[in-house]
Amino acid sequence: MNTTKSILVLQQTTFTSKTQTKRVGHSKNGLKHIISSAGMNPAGLLCETERPRHRPFLIGVSGGTASGKSTVCAKIMELLGQNKVDHHQRKVTIVSQDSFYRILTPEQKAKALKGQYNFDHPDAFDTEFMCQTLKDIVEGKVVEVPTYDFVTHSRLPEKICVYPADVVLFEGILVFYTQEVRDMFHMKLFVDTDSDVRLSRRVLRDMKRGRDLEQILSQYTTFVKPAFEEFCLPTKKYADVIIPRGVDNMVAINLIVQHIQDILNGDLCKWQRGSVNGHGHGRSLKRGVAEHGENPSGGGNLAAKRPLLEPSTRPH
Repeated sequence: MNTTKSILVLQQTTFTSKTQTKRVGHSKNGLKHIISSAGMNPAGLLCETERPRHRPFLIGVSGGTASGKSTVCAKIMELLGQNKVDHHQRKVTIVSQDSFYRILTPEQKAKALKGQYNFDHPDAFDTEFMCQTLKDIVEGKVVEVPTYDFVTHSRLPEKICVYPADVVLFEGILVFYTQEVRDMFHMKLFVDTDSDVRLSRRVLRDMKRGRDLEQILSQYTTFVKPAFEEFCLPTKKYADVIIPRGVDNMVAINLIVQHIQDILNGDLCKWQRGSVNGHGHGRSLKRGVAEHGENPSGGGNLAAKRPLLEPSTRPH
């Protein structure tokens, strides 16, 4: 029995009935062989250094500035019960594209402090570093990502350690722009929020960061809005799922959460087989929509067969 099969057998004994566990472990020598080949200690726990690696389910979350991308990701984490789990043990984790802003030269930083630097242009990001980090995450490696300070427009000495997880949410305004990055995602979400709502949120957010209103509006009309229309909005066509109204759309979020929950409950092998032809995850999510009571014509009650996990909340 090879290592992969051995691990699968042990996982089955953990979640099946006692009768099945006794049957699988009937031969002591056979069980010792399974433990040894799976890299476990006698207590049945995987050693940290020998923990099997698998390709995580990578989800890209895009949308315009202040569209609610990080809020949607946080809500997904909350509904999955992962927001209070220790970082070492989380099955779902979030990484932000904001961590990969380039280190600015003194001249660029001076412009940024005056609101005259374009942070919404693809060149503002260290794409090569971002690609390599995502590749390491996909390979199940522990990675360190920078912490970006939006007040001083610089990277902080402190770094965020990202541990291997079953599902990784990667959010940012231009996560679908570069094909090499876009092709890594197994699912792509686009948070579609009204431009007036996004502008009002951005004004409030940036004023809390110590910027004056005139500078905020000037930066928005000069850089943010044109960059959204040129670089971000065209990538909406790559999305598998579009989420109108962001976190207020709890129907869409619950469908996505249910899909992720299926993966966490042992559907990894299924999506890996389906992703060979590049369409497995899409079909799975469509099945999830159908289970919620949607008929082929698009009508019907989405919550007819399965209640929502949580009532709709409206933080904005």
